[in-house]
Amino acid sequence: MAHPKRRQSSARQGKRRSHDHAKMPTMAICPNCGAWHIYHTVCGECGYYRGKLAIEKEVAV
Repeated sequence: MAHPKRRQSSARQGKRRSHDHAKMPTMAICPNCGAWHIYHTVCGECGYYRGKLAIEKEVAV
């Protein structure tokens, strides 16, 4: 089994891990209510997706 001959430097380790950071999801504005929601998902405020009602939301009394 292969073993590393030398210790890997922290710079090389950082270069390898440079793409591992968390990314913000792409956001979009809902054309129905104007709220921000995650792209390609149902709007959490009104329940619409691509101009059609996907989830019926309860109205607060």
